Amino acid sequence: MGANIVVTAIVIIYLLLMLWIGWYSSTKITTSTDFLVAGRRLGPFLMAGTLAATEIGGGSSLGVVQNGMSGFGLSAAWYIITMGIAFVILSFLAPQFRAATVKTVPEYFRRRYGKSSGLITAIIMLLPLVGLTAGQFIASAVILSTMLGIDYQVAVIIVAVVVTVYSIMGGLWSVTLTDFVQVFLIVIGMLISVPFALRYAGGWENVTANIPAGTLSMFQGYDLFGIISLVIMYTATFSVGQEAVSRFYAAKDEKAAKSGAWLAALVNFIYAFIPTILGVITLALINMGKFSSAQFAEVGARYALPILAINTMPAIICGLLFSGIISATMSSADSDLLGAGSIFANDIYKAVLKPNASSQSVIKVTKLVMCLVGVASMLIALFNTQSIVSILMFCFTLRAAGSFFPYVMGHYWKKASPAGTIASLIAGTIVVVYLERISKGMLLGIKFSQPIIPGLVAAFIGFIIFSFVMPPKNETTELVPEAED
Repeated sequence: MGANIVVTAIVIIYLLLMLWIGWYSSTKITTSTDFLVAGRRLGPFLMAGTLAATEIGGGSSLGVVQNGMSGFGLSAAWYIITMGIAFVILSFLAPQFRAATVKTVPEYFRRRYGKSSGLITAIIMLLPLVGLTAGQFIASAVILSTMLGIDYQVAVIIVAVVVTVYSIMGGLWSVTLTDFVQVFLIVIGMLISVPFALRYAGGWENVTANIPAGTLSMFQGYDLFGIISLVIMYTATFSVGQEAVSRFYAAKDEKAAKSGAWLAALVNFIYAFIPTILGVITLALINMGKFSSAQFAEVGARYALPILAINTMPAIICGLLFSGIISATMSSADSDLLGAGSIFANDIYKAVLKPNASSQSVIKVTKLVMCLVGVASMLIALFNTQSIVSILMFCFTLRAAGSFFPYVMGHYWKKASPAGTIASLIAGTIVVVYLERISKGMLLGIKFSQPIIPGLVAAFIGFIIFSFVMPPKNETTELVPEAED
């Protein structure tokens, strides 16, 4: 009972700290540029912290522990290593992303290819952010309820209120500062737990003696094609996802954007093996008889880590780890929430509905939309409506498949045209919809585990052909100027 009070107290202190950072950040906001892209003043370390925290979510912590204990073994680390490789690739594109001085991806499309392309992209990118927010609320709430023994619905409300409030108060500046704290909690909380879990198992020799042959192989769960597929998927989604690419827009200069991407990659490479090792240790404990599979039946194997922590760690360490695990999902939820508000306010409200809107008006609309998305995501999470989440998450693949090449190549290729962009968006969408909803991954007799790859191929072909057949009026990579406040 006493241990549970300590754990709960640490988690409450962490949640209150997030709210305080939100309030502090609000004192730094005067314009929509401050709110949407943190005044473009992020140095490489803040960049790295917020990039890493945004992409290290529930899947990269609890999910990797689960994979480590259930067949993937050490190869589960590829799920996070490939994120790091994607950041390395993006480091070469980051200076160009920053130099564009846009606030959102749809703004780039609007100023590069015209209003129609900007509006279509805004709609395509808005929907998945609602689903991603709801998904992270669900993950955070299940973690909170499992770890603290509180009702799931109560946990949903706590998470939704805390994340929505601190995100609304300070915008990207608030999200960046909370992410910086959260990435340390995630990495350090996990790292500290490893020796406690090892001691409970009787040392590494005991672990290796109680796991199947091949568990420590880096290729038990992923083959080379699977690894390359993950790198392609992450590179495409991180390039055009507002929750990630907004960090490059917020960098203080091109050098900071590049350095931040490299540092974020380093964080991923180091972190990748921590939850993986914890998963392998959990597998050994099950085989030793110290844990039973039934212990995970009620909450699912995905939540093996909290059960491992409760059984092996002192209350203070447990509280830090639990705060870190909650951080992993909350740091992704706040970015998704801000991304949705930013795109609606900047690319639908200001660009289409009210072009002469003031900076303060844009901030107010951004906050209102964030509040609405927060409430909608909370309701979806309260009823745990996985069908709705899966539909919206499906849009996550759609946005990257069609928009990747017009966005990335638009920075370098003068012949990229509005017609090629529309063709890319349509072709990528059709192929992904066909693979996800109709053929169950089958195309031309080949089974694709990542529908985004054939989607990208179709989008590239459409983009190139139509850009040549219907070339742009002016061959340039320069954007149409827009006033920045």
